[in-house]
Amino acid sequence: MDFEIPPKVKPLLGQLRAFIEEEVIPLEPTFLNGEFVEMLPILAEVRARVQAAGLWAPHLPVSYGGLGLSLHEFAYVSEELGRSPLGHYVFNCQAPDIANMELLLRFGTEEQKQRYLEPLGRGEIRSCFAMTEPEFPGSNPILMAASAEKDGDDYLINAHKWFTTGAEGASFTIVTALTNPDQPQRHQRASLIIVPLETPGYRLIRNISIMGESGSDHASHAEVAFENVRVPQSNRLGPEGEGFRLSQERLGPGRIHHCMRWIGICERAIDLACRRAVSRKLSSSAYLADQQAVQHWLAESRAAVDAARFLVLHAAWKIDQVGAAAARVEISTIKFHVAGVLQSVLDRAIQIHGALGMTDDTPLAHWYRHERGARIYDGPDEVHKWVVARQMLAGYREQG
Repeated sequence: MDFEIPPKVKPLLGQLRAFIEEEVIPLEPTFLNGEFVEMLPILAEVRARVQAAGLWAPHLPVSYGGLGLSLHEFAYVSEELGRSPLGHYVFNCQAPDIANMELLLRFGTEEQKQRYLEPLGRGEIRSCFAMTEPEFPGSNPILMAASAEKDGDDYLINAHKWFTTGAEGASFTIVTALTNPDQPQRHQRASLIIVPLETPGYRLIRNISIMGESGSDHASHAEVAFENVRVPQSNRLGPEGEGFRLSQERLGPGRIHHCMRWIGICERAIDLACRRAVSRKLSSSAYLADQQAVQHWLAESRAAVDAARFLVLHAAWKIDQVGAAAARVEISTIKFHVAGVLQSVLDRAIQIHGALGMTDDTPLAHWYRHERGARIYDGPDEVHKWVVARQMLAGYREQG
């Protein structure tokens, strides 16, 4: 792999950095101390300027109004956008919409693309993904009670889901439900089904309070119910019984998106920490930056983030070359490793800021609250470590 920034991306990065600095970061105080929904008119104007600048939806093909970047190319973009909590939303590549767009692009029918992907790509609607259930461990996606029984040409869906990110304000969800519960192969029992959220029987129970915040609009994590929800079988995404495989195809690139976004957060945290260190006086002649402990924290953060970036870029490159299934170990490696780097870098940055770091006068406290989940969602650290260790030990077991 060549670690040189791809030619297609290099000229973009300066534009993206300038846009984030000039248009997005100034909006953070309002975002951090108010309600997201109140910002939607302002953000709509900023999104329009992104489109006018030709920077919209960098992950989508040009035919869908995007920049047509590969996963490896998009990784660099995701880092730049990750420097602000609003970055990915403003460029229409925020989770969970980006992964749903990728699913629809790869596996959707032409009718599904026209009805769901195109307006999603234009930023006219939002979506969510309903997989995790409170009664079952989310780290084992083949365990679920959600059912989708055939009734004529329809599915009748009954399910109880939670951590359905962005359900409030979404137009549709992609739900994972059992369509073949008696299939001997456990990984072929579930299917993915598109459900418009105005369908009778769907109910948003609540936005779950996370670290003291219930969230609103795209930032919420909802508990939802499907009670005899009827949708046509033509709403199924991909072949019947392929829900597990398609979900993994969705989650693999999604972990690249998350990890590069986390690296962008780390870079912003290091920048804020350095600025604080050289400007905060401890006495008439001494600054925070003069303290050896602070210097060590900054050096450790720098080394950890640089190493993490190369790991993620290599994983993205491998997915582009051979697919997510063949890059499973690399994906698991970056998922737990970069999540740990993120947590330690944020912790050091907050420590350098002192009491200021605990406030919402900077984005550090926001990230510290919301990104603790990085070590849990999309598979907890322990599961990904198990995947890596199992692969490491396989050859030794074969040799006895």
